[in-house]
Amino acid sequence: MTRRTDRAPGRVAVFDVGKTNAKLVVYDTSSGRELVSHRMANRVIGTGPYPHYDTDALWAFLLASLKAVAETPGFDAISVTTHGAAAALLDAQGALAMPVLDYEHDYPPEIQAAYEDLRPGFIETFSPRLAMGLNLGAQLHYQRTAFPAEFARVRTIVTYAQYWSGRLSGCFATEVTSLGCHTDLWNPALSQFSSLVETLDLSGLMAPVRSAFDVLGPLLPQLAMDIGLDADREVPVHCGIHDSNASLLPHLMVREAPFSVVSTGTWVVSFGVGGDLGQLDPARDTLANVDAFGRAVPSARFMGGREYEMLTAGRETLQAGTGDASLPLAVMTRGMMLLPSVVTGCGPFPAMTAKWVSAEGAADDERQAAICLYLALMTQESLRLLDAGGPILVEGPFAKNGLYLSTLSAFSGRQVLALEGSTGTSLGAALLAGKAAPVASASASAEAVTPLGPWDEIETYRKLWSARIAAR
Repeated sequence: MTRRTDRAPGRVAVFDVGKTNAKLVVYDTSSGRELVSHRMANRVIGTGPYPHYDTDALWAFLLASLKAVAETPGFDAISVTTHGAAAALLDAQGALAMPVLDYEHDYPPEIQAAYEDLRPGFIETFSPRLAMGLNLGAQLHYQRTAFPAEFARVRTIVTYAQYWSGRLSGCFATEVTSLGCHTDLWNPALSQFSSLVETLDLSGLMAPVRSAFDVLGPLLPQLAMDIGLDADREVPVHCGIHDSNASLLPHLMVREAPFSVVSTGTWVVSFGVGGDLGQLDPARDTLANVDAFGRAVPSARFMGGREYEMLTAGRETLQAGTGDASLPLAVMTRGMMLLPSVVTGCGPFPAMTAKWVSAEGAADDERQAAICLYLALMTQESLRLLDAGGPILVEGPFAKNGLYLSTLSAFSGRQVLALEGSTGTSLGAALLAGKAAPVASASASAEAVTPLGPWDEIETYRKLWSARIAAR
């Protein structure tokens, strides 16, 4: 067992569950460094009542990872961040009454149609109708409708990040960033559950709403012993936060509006801080997220990371340092482009199917350049819909893609700052422990990328891309 030692303050173990991968990171908030990271694939189990996440494997990974870092580098607190569009349905003993449903599972048409008649309007929730189970309310309606006997065992519903913090602390909750991310379950204007909760007869099941910053309790004593901590050492477990809102949090703590944050991963989620909620278009995957302080933030999304993986599978990808502008400019001159959408049913062009234009005989490097141009144009279109100004801060995997960054700056006409290193999700979740010292250096000191030029070619290509979309 570990002995109690005087460690540097602010070492936070962050359990970060993305749609594709999960990781356990120890983040030193005093220095702003990620000290260690353990990772695993987040797989979906196809058997059972419906496709669902392998929560047993994730739990075993979490405990093994906490045990591995308990002594070195050590940690003083635990925080959690997860993807949205997921909830855990618990029985009277606090165990799962039903598996945690994969949001990419599609429902029978009659169930979808019934949900359309039940869900609140956009003006109440600022949540657009999304495909599959991307609206958490649609998931709960499906589980309640298709599996009434199993659903009858449900006693508590918790949002996904809070499922994990609840298992660690013994205290289960819901939280506003997770409730406010296109769930149909939250009314941002009133800061309360939407009318859908009562419509679905869930009022008595939803766990209490807590702040992302709240300490739900200490790590359960038996778990502390299992991972090698002294039984008398209390490690606080923080409530946790939705992953895209975790990326936003560090910048909210040091920047004044207007500015935008583009959080990249499986999803590319854009936040327009200081933007106009009145400009949001539910038909184009714009919505209001709710930040860690309970405020509505204009947002837009498309599945850019998934699209990138699909388009570049088996090919060498373009990363930072590709400063030669001749390749993308040659692609532009040729008129070669990819039109949306590679993943349909979401993003600014949800009804469109991807199409290559003037790509016959193109080499791999030309296609890769055109893919980066496409992703930058999709991001720019999302940002345009938010009507926000100021700099654009890009975090996550796309912050390493030099061509994406330089073309995003050129297409938008705005300053783009790349934030590499630790992902914003890990940093934001770590900041729930209250240690904000390195935030200014992480956000405010980022250098602006050089926009791709010349401007005339860039603008001609952007207009041509938009015109071809309009013609379809």
